[in-house]
Amino acid sequence: MNKFQPLMWIMFTTMIVILVVPSILVVSFSNHAKKNLDASTKQDVSESTYTKENSSEPSTDVSVYRTKTKVIEHIPLEEYVVGVVASEMPVTFEMEALKAQSLAARTFLVQQMISDSKINLPDGTDITDNIQYHQVFKNKKELANEWGKDYQSNISKVQKAVDATKGQIITFDEKPIDASFFSTSNGYTENSEDYWGNETPYLKSVESPWDIKSPKFQYQTAIQVSKFEELLGIKLNNDVNIGKVISKSTGNRIKLIEINDKRYSGKTIRDKLKLQSSDFTIKREGSEVIIYTKGNGHGVGMSQYGANGLAQEGKSYKDIVHYYYQDITISSVEPFMNKMYVKK
Repeated sequence: MNKFQPLMWIMFTTMIVILVVPSILVVSFSNHAKKNLDASTKQDVSESTYTKENSSEPSTDVSVYRTKTKVIEHIPLEEYVVGVVASEMPVTFEMEALKAQSLAARTFLVQQMISDSKINLPDGTDITDNIQYHQVFKNKKELANEWGKDYQSNISKVQKAVDATKGQIITFDEKPIDASFFSTSNGYTENSEDYWGNETPYLKSVESPWDIKSPKFQYQTAIQVSKFEELLGIKLNNDVNIGKVISKSTGNRIKLIEINDKRYSGKTIRDKLKLQSSDFTIKREGSEVIIYTKGNGHGVGMSQYGANGLAQEGKSYKDIVHYYYQDITISSVEPFMNKMYVKK
């Protein structure tokens, strides 16, 4: 060993200490930091999951009051729309007509749910299946019983139409419209003010010539004279032609009629006699009163048979709703979700 060797060992040992010890410390710190980061990440995920599970995000269920069974069914929103479309429009109709009906049905629901006026609505419900106030609705079990072996193909067709319009509604002035619809017109739709008395800018009379092909375009009703007199609170004479038309609406329906010096609106006559339409003529034949009507329904908004006629001509569902509802916009339902479910 020469005299320089001890000094060299000292320098070598010092170098080892300088290089290796910091590395050990760095590795140790890194492992500790990774453990803390993993723990922090796990905590974030856990908190995130908890927040999502316990958030106040609005439900997408609809509480439907079933008038026959007097029970409340909780139905997912889009499934509810399927049940309405399947119940309100013939499944044999064109796909674009079914899409238009889907859009109208969803809009009708949303408008009902955000409305401050809850008429004829049992507590804790969003809507009923009473056609007098709301929309017809049948659940999948009811539809399966009705359609039998055709259930799968029919429900698939309706589901496809609903899915194509999912999350879409019709708006006017950034609000959901009153998406009124009916079966068959008399050749024209009706101004809302001519039938209900309230003017609505997007519910205006338009021609609907496609409806003449509807099996519901013409109808005949027979009522006993005594029943007719009882319902209207009058006494008939022996005239064959009953009633003098005072005025007609833009949609060519009876606006005002006089029967034995008593005046009625066309809507009143339709309601009291349970007629298909307010476009009618009345004749007496012996002991019966025969009433001839054109069209089926109130006539305001979208004609279903008219929608199908437009679809057969190659029009899209967007074309259809823009035709029957004036100056409207097809919008997302998202901005209205919180207001729809604020009570839930």
